[in-house]
Formats: sequence, C-alpha cells, structure tokens
Amino acid sequence: MATKKFEELQGYSDADLLTELSETEKRIGKLRFDHAIKGLENPLALREVRRDIARLRTEIRRREIAADPEANAKKDRVLLRRKLNK
Repeated sequence: MATKKFEELQGYSDADLLTELSETEKRIGKLRFDHAIKGLENPLALREVRRDIARLRTEIRRREIAADPEANAKKDRVLLRRKLNK
C-alpha cells in the first residue's frame, strides 16, 4: 500500500477503513520485526506506514465525531474555553 492521502481515504466506507487500518498495523509490525532482525533497505518506510496509520485513525475519528452531534457540541465548548484562557 502506498501512502493513503486524505482525499483518497474520504472515499472509503467505514468497514474499508477498519480493514485497511488492521492490515496497515500488521504491516508495521512486520516491518519493525524485519528492521530489528536484519534491517530494512529503506528505514523511512516505517515513518510512511506510521503516518498512514495516523491518517486512517484520524479519518475514523472524524467520522465518529460527525455522526455524534453531542460530541461535536462538547468539542466546540472545549475550543471556546481554550480560546478564552489565552
């Protein structure tokens, strides 16, 4: 899997996102193991996969928040409180 950009992830269904996340987490586990045992040809691949996981988790969380208006209102209150404390 090449890096999944934000726009590309928006087209995925919720089930596809979860499947992709689990596959990517397995992949980083394998990469870490290979890196510890014999080294990787390109150690920056670890960074790319780690960032892909972050993108996937961010998109999943964004959808969770969008589906729950109460959580969205709570987020707005927190942001307002932070703004007032500055």
